Amino acid sequence: MQQSRQHIRSHIRQQRQQLTPDFQQQAAHTLAQQCLAMPAFLNSQHIALYLSNDGELDTTPLIHALWQQDKHLYLPVLHPFSAGHLLFLHYTQDSVMVNNRFGIAEPKLDQRDILPAAQLDLICTPLVAFDRHCQRLGMGGGYYDRTLRPWFETGQGAKPVGLAHDCQRIEHVPVEPWDIPLPTIITPTTIW
Repeated sequence: MQQSRQHIRSHIRQQRQQLTPDFQQQAAHTLAQQCLAMPAFLNSQHIALYLSNDGELDTTPLIHALWQQDKHLYLPVLHPFSAGHLLFLHYTQDSVMVNNRFGIAEPKLDQRDILPAAQLDLICTPLVAFDRHCQRLGMGGGYYDRTLRPWFETGQGAKPVGLAHDCQRIEHVPVEPWDIPLPTIITPTTIW
């Protein structure tokens, strides 16, 4: 199964990276419009997003639109003391950014900017692949699976929403016991 999951990751990441800049830009704006019309976004005040990387659907138009609506946005930061876990830091246009060990920009760690995941209203999660049952295949580090486990087990706390390109949908995601399915995945054309 691990070999199958790695093959899927490699194949979908390659497809995602081959999308043209114009296609990426149009998809990002269309996705932002989809999200802004959804009650989950309209009714949320504290929203975790992520900065796109490796061909992921660009979240920049959505981030700017949510700032215009005076939403409080948060970005994931690798936890400095608890390996494999995320912190969520308040993100503004003035946030000082640094690259983490994966080369991904994140807000510079300042404990005054941390909001516990349980206090977020919505957590937008990146993913590599998904299926019609909203099973999510990530990059393999388990960061979001660990973050979402309390919500999955209790139904309390921030609701997760996956964001993806349509080309990331596959017939079946091979599932491991630690994988957390998402209640909703949004692409530029469909809400799953």
